[in-house]
Amino acid sequence: MRVLVTYASKHGSTAQVAERIALTLVGSGAKVDVLPMRDVRDVAGYEAVVLGSSVYFGKWLAEAVRFADQNRTTLAARSVWLFSVGPLGDQPRSDPAEIVRLMTSIRAVDHHLFAGALNVSELSLLERVIVKGVKAPTGDFRDWTEIDSWGTTIARQLSSSRVEAELSQ
Repeated sequence: MRVLVTYASKHGSTAQVAERIALTLVGSGAKVDVLPMRDVRDVAGYEAVVLGSSVYFGKWLAEAVRFADQNRTTLAARSVWLFSVGPLGDQPRSDPAEIVRLMTSIRAVDHHLFAGALNVSELSLLERVIVKGVKAPTGDFRDWTEIDSWGTTIARQLSSSRVEAELSQ
């Protein structure tokens, strides 16, 4: 089974989450490509797709929303999972504003919200001022066990759908 794991990441944290999910899927026997959304030319060659985006101010990056919208028809014909990376520390965890609409339009199987990471040294001067102004917690808050578990859930669902397809032939 060919799977695309694609992401929109501003400073690399979401890219690392995507790579970790891909490792889990490869471990289950899937053939996986991990690409930033800007490098994806066509999703038609994949049987399943995992889309992820960083979350800023409660929203997915515009690049990710645009990608999902532009590929809506093709994605809706595949198994698709969505993930978001954003809340820091003990900030409230709520789904990004676009998720319900995207889940419906591309008929996604699931969405998962992961805590993110914030390394001030990677930020622009303006971003540092904003982080300081809103008193955002800094550090790496990603839960790699949670990420691995979600990747394992996707692998199981892919395996289950593969078995069902083989039995129906």
